[in-house]
Amino acid sequence: MKQLLLILSISLSITISAQTDAENIKKIYSNSLTNGKSYEWLDHLSNKIGARLSGSLGAERAVAYTKEELEKLGLDKVWLQPVMVPKWIRGLPEFAYIETLPGMTTHVNICALGGSVETPDGGVRAHVVEVQGIDELKALSPDKVKGKIVFFNRAMQADLIDTFEAYGGCADQRYAGAMEAGKLGAVGVIVRSLNLRLDDFPHTGSMTYGDLPVSQRIPSAAISTNHAELLSTMLALDPSINFFFKQNCKQLADVESYNVIGQITGSEFPDEYIVVGGHLDSWDLGDGSHDDGAGVVQSMDVLRLLKESGITPKRSIRVVLFMNEENGLRGGKKYAEIAKSKKENHIFALESDSGGFTPRGFSFDCSDEVFNKVLAWQDLFKPYLIHYFEKGGSGADIGPLKSDTIVLAGLKPDSQRYFDYHHAATDVFSAVNKRELELGAATMASLVYLFDTYGTGTK
Repeated sequence: MKQLLLILSISLSITISAQTDAENIKKIYSNSLTNGKSYEWLDHLSNKIGARLSGSLGAERAVAYTKEELEKLGLDKVWLQPVMVPKWIRGLPEFAYIETLPGMTTHVNICALGGSVETPDGGVRAHVVEVQGIDELKALSPDKVKGKIVFFNRAMQADLIDTFEAYGGCADQRYAGAMEAGKLGAVGVIVRSLNLRLDDFPHTGSMTYGDLPVSQRIPSAAISTNHAELLSTMLALDPSINFFFKQNCKQLADVESYNVIGQITGSEFPDEYIVVGGHLDSWDLGDGSHDDGAGVVQSMDVLRLLKESGITPKRSIRVVLFMNEENGLRGGKKYAEIAKSKKENHIFALESDSGGFTPRGFSFDCSDEVFNKVLAWQDLFKPYLIHYFEKGGSGADIGPLKSDTIVLAGLKPDSQRYFDYHHAATDVFSAVNKRELELGAATMASLVYLFDTYGTGTK
């Protein structure tokens, strides 16, 4: 009889707990959809401040604005964490054309890749060798490449449903293409924009020269997908055509910037930390609304939504707005470095860096034991059509926190439109849907609530 009563007591406790969780999550969604702040914050960040390239005035203004807004929330603590970041500037707009005969040119849209060197004052004009990737380039003899512009034209794989997988399948040519082409004596690199649709907008992004000597570093630019198709077609008709491009970018000395951090101190376990965040910096072509203004304002709203919903966190919850994810990851590395030096016990970290589209679920970097525990929460998200849980990656900025005990997670919005905007002039406030953004904020707050309530079970 005692055993039966114990089982009934445990069953009743679980049922009541599930009801409470469902009620609290419903409050969170209701508050976000009827009284959210994320869209208002994003409007200011995008339209009043704009692009926030590391080391820029826009980044500096974004630090001041988000710190001020976090202070208005009445958090227990808000502070700036200094971090040295690279300062790369684009300079005057780039210019490029395809030349079929002397004086017969067709203008094409390009943009310098982040970290690239400038062209000589007179630009670069040369014949073009087209390749489908770095492996194909390496298979060429140096005499086929020397003195030419290498055109990397591998497209994102359209039949992959996970567009981030398609992106990962060809991002290496953008990141390391100039380094490898420079080793073979090329004079420049043009890379097909990482975009699944055909349009006229070039997409920038980071690139590297590795340890290549300065004398071998060559300018690198992205070309719009429409003009990549045009260039490829014209090369097929006449391999002797020339390509010309001019860009004025420069790498300057590092400057000081900041991660912006706000905290609600835990009522029961103040020395256990939960982090939610996104990156405050953006590229300079649009205003960075999807990448990653959305993640920034969603993360800020997580703390506000918990307070508005009457939830008192057991553990200390921090929002961290990381600086310099796009071209160095300095902010994420600095936060982890300081956390480890202070021996802070971080148990869970969640990042939003996949755009402000409709949330579908989460990816988790954790043990099978923890993942099985998380799967039991899926039913709480089903009323909101958000219950796609998988093991996988999390986020670049929280990655440096990885250990045997912390659980890392990434918000997974619908990704089908993300690369239409990623790193391009199209990444602007008007591309973000208010309701989708607010659903993402509520989804993040709900997961943070569950991890705060139940912990991770790791030691």
